[in-house]
Amino acid sequence: MTTDKGTEKIALVVLDMAGTTVVDDGLVEQAFQAAAGALGVAAGSDEHQEMLAYVRATMGESKISVFRHLFGEEEKAQRANAAFEQAYHDLVDAGHCAALPGAAEAIAELRAQGRKVVLTTGFSRATQDRILAALGWQEIADLTLCPADAGRGRPFPDLALTALLRTETDSVRQVAVVGDTGYDMLTGTRAGASVVAGVLTGAHQAERLRADGATHVLASIAELPALLAGR
Repeated sequence: MTTDKGTEKIALVVLDMAGTTVVDDGLVEQAFQAAAGALGVAAGSDEHQEMLAYVRATMGESKISVFRHLFGEEEKAQRANAAFEQAYHDLVDAGHCAALPGAAEAIAELRAQGRKVVLTTGFSRATQDRILAALGWQEIADLTLCPADAGRGRPFPDLALTALLRTETDSVRQVAVVGDTGYDMLTGTRAGASVVAGVLTGAHQAERLRADGATHVLASIAELPALLAGR
């Protein structure tokens, strides 16, 4: 189906979680502190600061991929990842997990418009499920995906393309990819999505989002339903 402007109707919306629909509030960095500490990296050291800068620059990427880059050896990467997940789970269990204002309502409106919604993440399935349970979001979307479900995480196109295949969407031009990081934008552009929207509620600012391919930059996810309705 096409609009009167010759653009295909968006049938599938692929949404990031932390920073886009879920408040991040520094939880990733706090959990990284635990991961680095488990590998003997002292907080405040030059090595720690360099690693933290890399974590910030690669927000949105699969966390195990980040730790493989930082620590090299697979055994060390797995230990760091396990420490990260435990720390993040503890923060979620302690109540440090909330939906961004208007996120649940935006998802409901997108589905009411007849669009399918898929929630994606760079976290593991265990962490993603922990967040969904804490928010009561187990049924909020048509599908949820983590990197292990798709083959590769961001910035590769796998998550968006897996969402397309699993929801039986007809064309990549019917897909919108939305996130708060440059890696989300790269995922969308590499997947061929016709809408690649960055939101300013998370890790990266408008300049980074546009540099990595954003077709739109929104103040928050709350603006997305109106944007898509107006196409």
